[in-house]
Amino acid sequence: MNTYPMTSTTFIRQEIEALEETGVEVQRYAVRRWSGTLVDIRDVAEAERTRYLLTENVRNLILATIKELFINPRGFCRGCILGVRLLLSHGQFVKLVAYVMQAVFFRQLARVKCVDHVHTHFSTNATVVAMLSRVMGGPSYSFTVHGPDEFDGLERNGFGLKISHASFVIAISDYCKNQLLGFTPDDQRGKLLIARCGLRIDEFEFKGNVVADNHTLVCVGRLCPQKGQILIAAAVAALRPEFPNLKVMLVGDGESRRDVEASIEKYDVRDMVQIRGWLPNPEVLAMVAASRALLLPSYSEGLPIVIMEALALGRPVISTTIAGIPELVDDTCGWLFPPGDSSALIASMRAALRCSESELVCKGKKGRERVERLHDRRQLAHFLHHNFKIALGSPTFPGKLGFDHR
Repeated sequence: MNTYPMTSTTFIRQEIEALEETGVEVQRYAVRRWSGTLVDIRDVAEAERTRYLLTENVRNLILATIKELFINPRGFCRGCILGVRLLLSHGQFVKLVAYVMQAVFFRQLARVKCVDHVHTHFSTNATVVAMLSRVMGGPSYSFTVHGPDEFDGLERNGFGLKISHASFVIAISDYCKNQLLGFTPDDQRGKLLIARCGLRIDEFEFKGNVVADNHTLVCVGRLCPQKGQILIAAAVAALRPEFPNLKVMLVGDGESRRDVEASIEKYDVRDMVQIRGWLPNPEVLAMVAASRALLLPSYSEGLPIVIMEALALGRPVISTTIAGIPELVDDTCGWLFPPGDSSALIASMRAALRCSESELVCKGKKGRERVERLHDRRQLAHFLHHNFKIALGSPTFPGKLGFDHR
């Protein structure tokens, strides 16, 4: 990872735990330590187990680079040549020098720690480091692409190079894979696999009934322009005459907090919209379980884990028709509307608030069934383990295992 752990990387911790349950030995590496405050004790423990390549490690990076010039000059040259090719697309010389130094350090560390394969999440910094390390003689690598930010400036991201040197590439949704296909050479397309992020399903107790007067919606995510929380106060104000007991709980924090607070003040809904800040994951799940539905009016997403969590708890979802969300949410388990369409947001919230108890139960059951089928972390772990063995040339498995169960 570029930064790990963070409050938003619970799904990666879950993936690691599931892999370890299959018998895979996993070592954690990240480029840098997160500057925020970790609120979940399991994330705090993960930070202690993670080795950081850049944070408080500049001296070791310099020493490793000098050493590499003597012990692996050819590999170092291959890495630098590939770095120059990346420079032509990135255009950021200082960053690429840092990537090369991290790749050198990681290659040497991987050899000492007997790391055979490295899997990275997100196709940005960490994948560049893994790729450069590979061409220098380091371990094979694979990476997971989530989007949507990764798809900004696809050519500049260097997807073609990253895919060509990788053993395989994971896309978390059909949408994600389709975005990659246009930048993947025909002879490399077989490397693109779909594996949907997973949950530990048995940790989520299905909550069937919702009492009729429960008009609480929960919105979970970083407070930022992409998440669309700025639209919520106006929607609540429009629905107030019809649903005076409506409450929206915003879980998260971020750069848009002041704007969201200003919107709450503007529409005079301080008693109806509350910002709770970041909370430990068990508290967040308890809030979702006690709500009527999850609300996520995003402009830009990959496929949010919190949607899977809400459906696993039996709570329907109000969200937008973007990226991979429609692959999981439809009118059988929620309500979708075009991003930024305030009228459609109000209509979707109204439909959720008017929904009968029996309809909510039906939607909850359908959502739970869909998550069990598509997003069980045990399936994800076995899929990854299988393909790690393929990447390492294991004779045990003759081909890749699919994980796109619909």
